[in-house]
Amino acid sequence: MQRSLYKWIFLSFFLLTRFISAVEAADFPNKNLRIIVPVAPGATNDYLARSLAIELGKALGQTVIVENKPGANQIIGTSELAKAAPDGYTMAMLISSHVINPYIAKSLPYDSKKDFIPLAVVGIMPGLLTVHSSVPAKNFQELITYAKANPGLLAYGQPGGLSSGHLTMEYLKKEAKIDVLSVPYKGGGPALADLLANRFQVFINSPTATLPHIKAGTLRPLATTGSKRPEVFSDIPTIAESGYPNIVTYEWYCLFLPAKTPPAIVNQLNAEIVKIMKSPEMQKRLLDIGAESRDYNPQQFAQFIANESQTWGQIIQSLNIKPE
Repeated sequence: MQRSLYKWIFLSFFLLTRFISAVEAADFPNKNLRIIVPVAPGATNDYLARSLAIELGKALGQTVIVENKPGANQIIGTSELAKAAPDGYTMAMLISSHVINPYIAKSLPYDSKKDFIPLAVVGIMPGLLTVHSSVPAKNFQELITYAKANPGLLAYGQPGGLSSGHLTMEYLKKEAKIDVLSVPYKGGGPALADLLANRFQVFINSPTATLPHIKAGTLRPLATTGSKRPEVFSDIPTIAESGYPNIVTYEWYCLFLPAKTPPAIVNQLNAEIVKIMKSPEMQKRLLDIGAESRDYNPQQFAQFIANESQTWGQIIQSLNIKPE
């Protein structure tokens, strides 16, 4: 008798929560939404967030506001998302640092795995390895040969400490057994300015900001970090195909929601975002910066994040980087 009562209470609670979720989804959205971008304006995820916000606002019939919350390697903006109401009205455009931070920070003000729901992939792009035009190497193999023949002569810029660009370059140094000095910066913008001034010579960063300088001949692209060549860089080899198959990394730009957001709202937003990212206009924007979209549903996206976490964890372990 008591067992049947517990079963009835559990079933009633389950049906009630499903009913509440359905009601919330049916009324969603009825006010402005916002996308938190945990970096300063002008970065790639800021550009993609603002492009998406316009189209998502049209699709949902509500204004989508982009709010920049930079600082602490994404942690400030990500923390704000963790504290937001789980009602679908607050999202955040996070990058690869989201799965890197748990390995390099002794403590975070949130749980990277439990406090968020992976919502949708907006863009994925490989890093682009470029050199200043003064470097005599004309291709990736020549760069490695030159670096081995001249240990300590070349320097590379970190586009943010322990960012994907920094970690990929350190991994390349280890795999290729080359001695290249490291110059730290607080972001890709300041680093790029010094690369153009030849204060260092090698840089791995997202292609977005470097493309104009490649076209101008100031910078020379030598390799990409993904598993295949992006269409816009079809003539540039990957590091993997150039003799270092273990080096396959990406920078990605993805939307997350707070944990406990109703599944119906998660699925509704995912469907709208996937549809928008498939549009010719958004596909062109991605192609122009060497990126691509993935029409993952939330479950597929969650698996992608789990795989990325494993990849970066292995890289960090191989570099013997300890949490600070």
